[in-house]
Amino acid sequence: MPLPQDQRIVALAQDLLKQFEAMFGPHPGFRPAHAKGLMLTGVFKPAAGAQSLTRAPHVVRESTPVTARFSNSTGLPALPDNVAEANPRGLAIRFNLAEHVHTDIVSHSADGFPVRDGYQFLEFLRAAAASGPDVPSPKPVEVFLGSHPGALAFVQAPKPFPSSLARQTYYAVTAYAFTNAAGETRFGRYRIIPEEGNDFLSDDKVAALSPDYHFNEIAEHVGKGPVRFRIVVQIAEPGDATDDVTVHWPESRRLIDFGTLELNAVMSDSLAQQKHIIFDPVPRVDGIESSADPLLELRAAVYLLSGRQRRVAKA
Repeated sequence: MPLPQDQRIVALAQDLLKQFEAMFGPHPGFRPAHAKGLMLTGVFKPAAGAQSLTRAPHVVRESTPVTARFSNSTGLPALPDNVAEANPRGLAIRFNLAEHVHTDIVSHSADGFPVRDGYQFLEFLRAAAASGPDVPSPKPVEVFLGSHPGALAFVQAPKPFPSSLARQTYYAVTAYAFTNAAGETRFGRYRIIPEEGNDFLSDDKVAALSPDYHFNEIAEHVGKGPVRFRIVVQIAEPGDATDDVTVHWPESRRLIDFGTLELNAVMSDSLAQQKHIIFDPVPRVDGIESSADPLLELRAAVYLLSGRQRRVAKA
């Protein structure tokens, strides 16, 4: 996983990491965002029709071992599971194709993202950080949201608390180019749908949750039996934006079954594995390629730079 050649992307990634640390404080050995998490293992089995979409190796094989990580939002490793800042939740999946060969899906429980590029994201974070309770209105973040309708829609969108991390849909909001064995290419977005269905808690039930409820619950859940998700790909039609994560495609767009994710165990050394693993939003595999989304290379740079820091951290 190399750093981008464009030094402007690397510099922007470094600025974002500094901003995350300014907002959440230094937490050596943890991610700057989605810091609190849990690692699990399992298997991916492709759907029968997935080869019509892509020739990627994990679709051609009968099954592929996977590593997955559920997470809370923010850069606070001890963030309670029952506070609003814990949403949206994250789910990252690594398809282990061979030794040191893999491809990943990085998703979260919100269908979309507040901004379309890294410069807007840095501006958004800075505005949020400068908008404390003692700052008079219009606060910097209010000004930003007023001039960025996509960000306003993201902030205002409901982000309910799931009864389980296994009962929440996750979205990899970036579009990718999927190419099959015949050379046909279509753009699509991953959607990861729980086999048990979505289920959300009332405010009263959320208030009664323990600080580590969701991670304790998912550990107990897989201890009783496998947790399964159906991975689908929402297919773009001509004219659909494939380079802007703030733009939703109509729900009428076709969903192609990609396969089943089955999680069956919590890693015994979850904390150590989280410190080591660096998920990659760029596919880097034959049959699935990046779109022109300007956030992709930036996210890869942020993940790599923060991952290098995490691996050498003493704490």
